[in-house]
Amino acid sequence: MAHILIVEDEEKLANVLAEYLALGDHQTTILLDGLNVIDTVKEQNIDLVLLDLMLPGKDGLTLCRELREFSDIAIIMMTAKVEEIDRLLGLELGADDYICKPYSPREVVARVKALLRRTNIQEKPPLNVLELDSETYQVKVYQQVVELTAIEFNLLNILNKKPGRIYSRSQLIDLIYQDNRIVSERTIDSHIKKLRKKLNAISSENELVQSVYSVGYKLSIM
Repeated sequence: MAHILIVEDEEKLANVLAEYLALGDHQTTILLDGLNVIDTVKEQNIDLVLLDLMLPGKDGLTLCRELREFSDIAIIMMTAKVEEIDRLLGLELGADDYICKPYSPREVVARVKALLRRTNIQEKPPLNVLELDSETYQVKVYQQVVELTAIEFNLLNILNKKPGRIYSRSQLIDLIYQDNRIVSERTIDSHIKKLRKKLNAISSENELVQSVYSVGYKLSIM
């Protein structure tokens, strides 16, 4: 039974979500503002946070950033602000998924189940699909060796740490090039293109590194 923290200032909506999640055998805790979210996550065994963007006390983006400072807990942002800049900002701060209001409670339950499955994959990745050796920069895909450059290996290694999570290009730049050099997003696209070509040569039917239109890239080993 997963424990879901619902952070939503509309009490009726929060209660409806809790009821639907309970039908899926999930335990829920409701907070109506952002003031006690960090303490609740630290003190309780929370598996996933449903986090509203606009909250009294402390907003969702601030909370998302603070959570990522100490935890890789699954986070789904719930927002009526659908502008692309807000979506990208949320991804930069570490949100795993978005649900745009208005939404159906059934959609929320489906997103929660999907994200929890991805979390389980992250904890126990199928070794027969992808194996990485950081000493030799060697990768095995379905037990077949793939030789990668250092940059390609580091990109794959980052994506592999959290399969299913979307990483924006600027986020990948910050993680790969930690010496603060100036690198264009096209450079990341070029490295990803070469990486995907090498992986697809072995796994043509199951594209492991996938692009998410106008946002970034993710690893799919489902």
